[in-house]
Amino acid sequence: MSANEPRPDLPPYGDARAVHPIVRVGAEWTWRLLVLFAGLVTLGYLISKLDTVLIPVGLALLAAALLYPLVDWMQRRGVPRSAGVVVVLVVAIGVVAGIMTFVVEQFIAGLPELTDQFTQSIDQIQDWLTAGPFHFSEDQIRQAGDSVVKSIQDNKEAVTSGALTTGKVIGELFTGAALTLFTVIFFLYGGEQIWEFVTRVVPTASRERVRLAGSQGFGSLVGYVRATVVVAAADAVGIGVGLAILGVPLALPLASLVFVGAFIPIVGAFVTGFVAVLVALVTKGLITALITLGIIIGIMQLEGHVLQPLLLGRAVRLHPLAVVLAITTGIVLAGIVGGLLAVPIVAVLNTAIRSLLASDQEEVPDEVEVADPRIPLFPATQDEVP
Repeated sequence: MSANEPRPDLPPYGDARAVHPIVRVGAEWTWRLLVLFAGLVTLGYLISKLDTVLIPVGLALLAAALLYPLVDWMQRRGVPRSAGVVVVLVVAIGVVAGIMTFVVEQFIAGLPELTDQFTQSIDQIQDWLTAGPFHFSEDQIRQAGDSVVKSIQDNKEAVTSGALTTGKVIGELFTGAALTLFTVIFFLYGGEQIWEFVTRVVPTASRERVRLAGSQGFGSLVGYVRATVVVAAADAVGIGVGLAILGVPLALPLASLVFVGAFIPIVGAFVTGFVAVLVALVTKGLITALITLGIIIGIMQLEGHVLQPLLLGRAVRLHPLAVVLAITTGIVLAGIVGGLLAVPIVAVLNTAIRSLLASDQEEVPDEVEVADPRIPLFPATQDEVP
């Protein structure tokens, strides 16, 4: 046999069997991962383009998860569902509007005091810079102030153009709020019918399984929203009381900011609480700021080790790493609202996927256990638990 003749014990040139198995398997995994990556990029692009619609729908889903058990409770008491939806929405909007009005009034009332204390702190810092260990001259401090003013003047055009877009931003906020309210109404009134209509695109053989998985996922969302509201309220009350005792200005508005931030798990309450630390530092000094920081760290420890495990229970169980990665991804894709919606989405998907992968169609994942899927997963009162 000559050197140019092919060997009969080897596959012909170009045959896939001629490629080493490791290379072949690696190539197969590579193109599949590339396809998945392309799908994720496409999905992210669509989300970024449709954020004006998707964000209000996501917020509406959170609001519906919070109010849905109340509407069900009223319906079981004989109240027509349409009337129950109207009553619950009117009460919820009234409570939110009342709280916001009270917080804004407190902020306006406390702002002059905060301004005076801030001015005094700036004067003290300037005195310390001139008479302290650094021995800065008054000319150097004045030049630094002039540099800041010049920088603002140089960026005046950018600031003006940003102010011109304020009307557009306000218009988008009102549009998003109206769309959110409109969507919440239909979610509360006919959420089950909407889900059944959407799942008609699923093949008949898997339709009931998908519907059950969606029901279980929404049940996890209800549990998550309930627990988050209670945890956020506990964080706000604890930090607000601590700020009031320490005499930090704007204690109530700062506590309200903590309440809103606590809806982003792990990092939200701490980041918004750090604003309170800065206010305490500027107005009351270093010792008060350190005490405020200690209060926030203590409340965060109470939240992470007691409140969340006790309130969430088996309804939603996510690894802290999954929570942090979800929040980071949400913020990158959609800003603060993305961080707010990221963990609820992961919680719903976690329960729904586990339900779909269960060996028995009626089997429910570990996070949610019910005997009858038709019974509400999270009844409005404990005496209604089967």
